[in-house]
Amino acid sequence: MLADLIGALAAYPVVVLDGCDGTGKTTLAELLRDRRGHVVIHSGRTPDGTDLAERYRHLLATPGRIVLDRSFISELVYGPLFHGGSRITAAAAIDLARGVARRDGALVHLTGNPDAIMRRLRSRDGTAPPPARVSAIIDAYHAAFTLFDGSAPVITIDTASTDPLA
Repeated sequence: MLADLIGALAAYPVVVLDGCDGTGKTTLAELLRDRRGHVVIHSGRTPDGTDLAERYRHLLATPGRIVLDRSFISELVYGPLFHGGSRITAAAAIDLARGVARRDGALVHLTGNPDAIMRRLRSRDGTAPPPARVSAIIDAYHAAFTLFDGSAPVITIDTASTDPLA
């Protein structure tokens, strides 16, 4: 299954991976790098005051095969849940998704059930957020990805129950 997944995603010169912590974004990004030559761009939380839309426009203009390990989609999720609001508008996020599509890319929504995700997180360092928080993040990602219907290809992969990354 993993080889099929990597092969399918490798068809896209731009792959935007996003989802809750513990769903396998970095693992999948590294596999695309190692097996298919994508350049990995990891995006953590940027400082306040940064023009996020412009930052991601610049990243998406990076030539060649790229994979974003987190993206503007995370801001739509974590901003409202934990920082008092998103620093990127839905309209700007849709415009960025269209930019991905113009480069023949895809948005990849990595998801899974909260228990499996919490097990993965605990295996890293022994800790995981409470189940209600993980569920809220998963639900917020589902809502965020619905914004992009018709703007860019969206591929949803349930990594926690099918475990294609194992």
